[in-house]
Amino acid sequence: MLEMNNRYFTKVLLFGMIIITTSLQAQVIPPYLNTDLSIDERVNDLVSRMTLEEKVSQMTHTSRGINRLGIPDYNWWNECLHGVARSTEKVTVFPQPIGLAASFNPEELFKSAEMISDEGRAVYNASVKKGNTLNRYTGLTFWTPNVNIFRDPRWGRGHETYGEDPYLTSEMGISMVKGLQGNDSTYLKVSACAKHFAVHSGPEPLRHEFNATASDHDLRDTYLPAFYRLIKEADVSGIMCAYNSFNGQPCCGSNLLLRKILLHDWKFEGYVTSDCWAITDFLYGHKTHTDSISASSDAVLHGTDLECGDTYRSLPAAVNAGLITEEQIDISLKKLLKIRFRLGMFDPSCKVPYSNIPYEVLESREHQEQALKMARQSMVLLKNEKKVLPLSSKIKKIALIGPNADNRITQLGNYNGIPSRNITLLEALRSEKGIEVIYDSVSDFVKLNEGVDLERLADKYKDVDLIIYVGGISPILEGEEGDAGGLEGFVGGDRTTIALPAIQTEVMKRLNLLGKPLIFICMSGGAMSFNWEAENLPVIIQAWYGGQSTGTALADILFGRYNPSGKLPVTFYHSDADLPPIKDYSMSNRTYRYFGGDVLYPFGYGLHYGETNYDGMSVDKAESDVNESVEVFVNVTNDSRYTVNEIVQLYIRHVDAAEYEPGYQLKGIEVVKLEPYETKKVKLTLSPRDFAVIEEDGSCVAVPGIY
Repeated sequence: MLEMNNRYFTKVLLFGMIIITTSLQAQVIPPYLNTDLSIDERVNDLVSRMTLEEKVSQMTHTSRGINRLGIPDYNWWNECLHGVARSTEKVTVFPQPIGLAASFNPEELFKSAEMISDEGRAVYNASVKKGNTLNRYTGLTFWTPNVNIFRDPRWGRGHETYGEDPYLTSEMGISMVKGLQGNDSTYLKVSACAKHFAVHSGPEPLRHEFNATASDHDLRDTYLPAFYRLIKEADVSGIMCAYNSFNGQPCCGSNLLLRKILLHDWKFEGYVTSDCWAITDFLYGHKTHTDSISASSDAVLHGTDLECGDTYRSLPAAVNAGLITEEQIDISLKKLLKIRFRLGMFDPSCKVPYSNIPYEVLESREHQEQALKMARQSMVLLKNEKKVLPLSSKIKKIALIGPNADNRITQLGNYNGIPSRNITLLEALRSEKGIEVIYDSVSDFVKLNEGVDLERLADKYKDVDLIIYVGGISPILEGEEGDAGGLEGFVGGDRTTIALPAIQTEVMKRLNLLGKPLIFICMSGGAMSFNWEAENLPVIIQAWYGGQSTGTALADILFGRYNPSGKLPVTFYHSDADLPPIKDYSMSNRTYRYFGGDVLYPFGYGLHYGETNYDGMSVDKAESDVNESVEVFVNVTNDSRYTVNEIVQLYIRHVDAAEYEPGYQLKGIEVVKLEPYETKKVKLTLSPRDFAVIEEDGSCVAVPGIY
């Protein structure tokens, strides 16, 4: 009996020892989970615990979790060009980026970006609770913004950009990045990513094999400035390399673009992702590599840390073949994990300031109001003869015609989310008191509807007071390769012509025979040529793809509740004959900075109700050292009874500029609110950088002279 009690005591004692030992071990926190350590220390510790196969598993956009290390499932692929894109949740949809650029208002874009990132966090937080973070479009790494230069209006993805000007693109891009990433010293709200690096703007159908070439001057003067400024002034955390080749090397494996410029010269410390399946293009498009082992290792060695695709599965074999070392893979992996640590994915939610953003921010009233504000500011009034606008109270019966008058798909743009309400102009006009609306699309974008008699079309509208024609094109026709195109005038996402489809002009010609006021509203992602309309119609509005509040914003402008303020972020040319071939990446005779001919409507142009006058322009010093800033002053007067949001634009020109330099270029923007008949003195500051000149060899120098 005593012997049995001793054995029992021994068992109890051993059991107690086991419990105590296990409890003590549980309190030993591995360094990578210790929030008191620096992120670099934590990342280094985590990488040291991973096998080669585990490391590689974290280097593609679909990164499966590693349970033994507590690494959660994650999908890097997400988009938010103008709102959280392609989510299963209902979200706020702002105007397409080209429309946001037309606001010329970086401050309001910053506010919009803050709201977009709030909604992105809310969607992610909800996905974490549901355990579905491996799904695409649920993550916090947003591949936004697109800061490519919209050099050719036929490029189908141009409406994802902020237009043709490096300065405007930079200012808007910086605001977008800062608004998305937040201002916490440790954590990112979301991670922004500038794309597509670099020299990328069509032709869309050839992007997987196309080799773009550009002079050193054009590279540094046009194609790179926005990327540089987003890195240096906004600390953008990601860069996406482009599909195409540049000067004979794929952009995702470029010695010049990645290794020299991005990593060596600019010392970029964020992560680089490929565009989706761009590494596969090394094999089948550019044909620079013979197999996935050499393609994947070469991309990593050049600085492409993450692959959107699956070629990087060959990296372990590349290590075994001696094409790359595990230590070289670690360099890229550490950059990727640092982003995830900065997003708070390895920390308790109580430590991460953005983890408590509630689901209720989605489509909140404040966000919807901002979407409407940006839609109003994006609209550009190109013509308003005979003071047709704002509409008189005598207008009681309106004929609303055209393929975009009630087209919800068009106004949402591309890479878009889905809102609960998406208000078209038809819906907005029908909600106006005392207004009768007769609606008929009459045609799609390129052909008449079945049964429409063009000869007798105008007979139906003899008794209306006003005709509004809403035409243009659609993101279904212009966009990313594979997502758009198919009709005459469009191929593989690109346009083959900038002309407004002929059937739309023909319809407007027939309607114009009635002698009624005829308003033309154009929805498109870039410049269109509509010469007959510009010569013959009293009112033209460029409405882009205005997001969920397109119809409300247009109605507010038509009835004078909002005074239009938008400006063109691209040049509107007369015809295709004004354009060089789309494959030609030389900036000669492209965009307002280099185009030498007559235009339909110039960059920066846009009317409002009333008249604004400028006088008393001066500088704080007539002569300045090249290293000094210069302050420019001008008096701006609102000579009308309307409140005006005037966009003051400052351009400079080097009087003795070389032939390869821009004729003049935008270097300052100030949005000024002016009450009726009010005058304000506006100050804009030019930095030494604004006077810098890109030489023919690509070097940036300060050139004394007259400006």
